[in-house]
Amino acid sequence: MLDRRKLLIAALICLAPSPLLAAPKGPDAALRAAIASDVRSEKDKARDVYRHPEQSLTFWGLKPGDVVIDVQPGSGWWTDILAPYLSRTGGKYIAASADLSNPDVAAWEKKSRATFEAKYQGKPDVFGNVSVVNFGPKSGGLAPAGTVDLILVSRSTHNWVEGGFIAKAFGDFHAALKRGGILAIEDHRAPAGADPAKGDGYLPEAYVIAEAKKAGFVLAARSEINANPKDTKDHPYGVWTLPPTRQTAARGQPANPNFDHTKYDAIGESDRMTLKFVKP
Repeated sequence: MLDRRKLLIAALICLAPSPLLAAPKGPDAALRAAIASDVRSEKDKARDVYRHPEQSLTFWGLKPGDVVIDVQPGSGWWTDILAPYLSRTGGKYIAASADLSNPDVAAWEKKSRATFEAKYQGKPDVFGNVSVVNFGPKSGGLAPAGTVDLILVSRSTHNWVEGGFIAKAFGDFHAALKRGGILAIEDHRAPAGADPAKGDGYLPEAYVIAEAKKAGFVLAARSEINANPKDTKDHPYGVWTLPPTRQTAARGQPANPNFDHTKYDAIGESDRMTLKFVKP
């Protein structure tokens, strides 16, 4: 007959949850709801197959209640997801947009910011209290030092190489983030060793990593979530030849109505690096 100790051990083993049967950590229901929401247009949702919003934001470590800066949000592809999500989870969404204090800022940048503000501000029931701050080569701090949880840079880093302020931009991000805060970067990926100043919209991944490290960031992880092996990266009008821009002529020239998009539409959107940096 088994002694009492053996019986007790056997009972405890039976009662303990098996690690093989334990339920995995569930998905972020609020994030999934924001991605599926009717706030987003069907056109934007159609791009999820290329941009993988849930997988990307999960990889970067977005959490309920975060304070997030979305850098150069454009027409608001990420805003439609992040602003409602952060509002509903007690967080804060901040857009870093055209620097209105800079007299040299282009008219189209001012117009883009005004359009963004008209769409997203004054609708707290949908987007929460969206803030917009100045960002550019001459702008000041993006937020009080050490107050931001995550900064998202989506398909913008290449613009700062052309503008000559990539080091300044990374420095601004480092100052705004908390210790342990995350710098999330997605951008068009050039072949290794390519010239960062080529101006075709692509950047070498190693170059972006090196610039972030110079600013004091540590590379925490990289992902192939947004990779596209079909992207040959040798298009006549740079990355903008591909969807969604589908450019048909050089900048400043009228569109070519006879341009054949077939080859480029078959590629889809660009091959993109997906990087996660941490402020130590």
